[in-house]
Amino acid sequence: MRRYVVLVAYEPGQWESASEALRQEYFAAHHAFEEYVDAHGRRISSAPLAGADTATTIRHVDGVASVTDGPFVESVEQVGGYYDVELPDLDSAIAAGRLLPSSYAVEIRPAVTVEGYERG
Repeated sequence: MRRYVVLVAYEPGQWESASEALRQEYFAAHHAFEEYVDAHGRRISSAPLAGADTATTIRHVDGVASVTDGPFVESVEQVGGYYDVELPDLDSAIAAGRLLPSSYAVEIRPAVTVEGYERG
């Protein structure tokens, strides 16, 4: 099994402006994704995220940590949630990701182990 983080991104306000019928379609797509993962691997964790306007960003400039409100990403879409899953391979992760709502941008990244780093 390989561990993947599946990031879901969509335009801000998409959920708030969705009709009840469309929200039910989103729920059904997420359930289909979860059922696929459960049948082919395992879900480790998942969560929706608060809006990007609630983000706090830390950047180091010339050795000084600067903390600012907001993500300041130059993109219309914002990451709105994630799944941390284990699946046999990338093809399985892609098949699962295709089950999520078609209006989402879905990014799949393999989790990696960093040599020399031990979790505390």
